[in-house]
Amino acid sequence: MFSEPASNMPAHSINLKLTGHFTTKKNIYSNFPQRYMPEIMFGISKKVMLHVSGTFAKMHTPDFRFESVSMYAKYRFISVDDVHKHFRMAVFADGSYTRSPFHYDEITLMGDKTGVEAGLITTQLINKFAFSGTVSHTQLLDKSRYNKVIYVPERNYRSINYSLSGGYLLFPRNYTGFKQTNMNLYTEILAQQTLDRKTHFIDLAPAVQFIFNSISKLNLGYRFQISGNMERMAKQSFLVSYEYSFLNVWGKNRKSR
Repeated sequence: MFSEPASNMPAHSINLKLTGHFTTKKNIYSNFPQRYMPEIMFGISKKVMLHVSGTFAKMHTPDFRFESVSMYAKYRFISVDDVHKHFRMAVFADGSYTRSPFHYDEITLMGDKTGVEAGLITTQLINKFAFSGTVSHTQLLDKSRYNKVIYVPERNYRSINYSLSGGYLLFPRNYTGFKQTNMNLYTEILAQQTLDRKTHFIDLAPAVQFIFNSISKLNLGYRFQISGNMERMAKQSFLVSYEYSFLNVWGKNRKSR
């Protein structure tokens, strides 16, 4: 929901996704801060996937405008499958460029900052339960990092990020076909520790996911801070996203049709 599992989308497929991000607190730039992120995802192979996205927002400026572009790649290097369970590990890298001004202590590449991130993901599925853990390191590449201006307070440019998530398949109780609607419940713990001024936050994020006909997903999530000492745009936010999959777009399966 708010973080990626180690599992990949199906090989030779393309997913289209639109995400809306809304904060519950107005700021000096907007009474209703909001961001929309269209995204296209490619299942290059069963081990490699690639995301390309952009954001349009009214969060850091008074006008709604094009905000950022980013690219995300993930490589799954361990996959152990068994009956009703699997274990997977993956590494990922993310890069983002934004037009937004440098605001707040929090380090995020979802339209707010320019930088790069790399990390490791593990996922364990057992029957209807799925558990994932992620650790990553982010380096901001904002031009202010390289000039001679002294900022007070000191700006954050580096962070360690952590997440733990658990998901449970609530419905259907028993599978009878791929066209059944799935309902998954999630809870995530999202944390960040910056390495410049030693600020941090810990968030809790419950969410629900609906999967329709095994090819489209509707995600609804709410995120709020339970501990922290950094200046953030908001300590509470909502996320809504819809994703649609086009399977076997290229490759052997496509040619055989």
